[in-house]
Amino acid sequence: MNQRIKDKISEVEQFLTELESFIPSKFIDYSHDLKTRAACERYFEKIIEAVVDLSFLLIREIGAMLPEDEKGSFDSLKNEGIISEKLCNKLKDAKGMSNIIAHNYGSVDDEIVFNSLNEELITDVSDFLDQISKRKEIKKNLKK
Repeated sequence: MNQRIKDKISEVEQFLTELESFIPSKFIDYSHDLKTRAACERYFEKIIEAVVDLSFLLIREIGAMLPEDEKGSFDSLKNEGIISEKLCNKLKDAKGMSNIIAHNYGSVDDEIVFNSLNEELITDVSDFLDQISKRKEIKKNLKK
């Protein structure tokens, strides 16, 4: 299990690096390039899916009760003191946005997605990786 957590952390870091390599800094560039928009949306989904997977691996590792749904995984980590309440809420919002992108609930607002990518997703997921790496019980298990 420990190796699976390490591998999942590496996967999330790789996805973030890849996204940062091509995400435009200006909305106009994003909005006028169909391929870039599609790639950014796909990476949004991949990153959130990997973060959810990592959350479930961590929950199992520490022996916490498994949640009923994916958003609940963030609540479980918050309740165990692994992530902050603020980060928990941000990750649940990101999961909601990912669902909208993946399932096309209504029309996707490109500006909202662009702002989420540039101002929230990368920062919040990096914060998630930082917060979980600081937890003694996780850090100890990852060194094995």
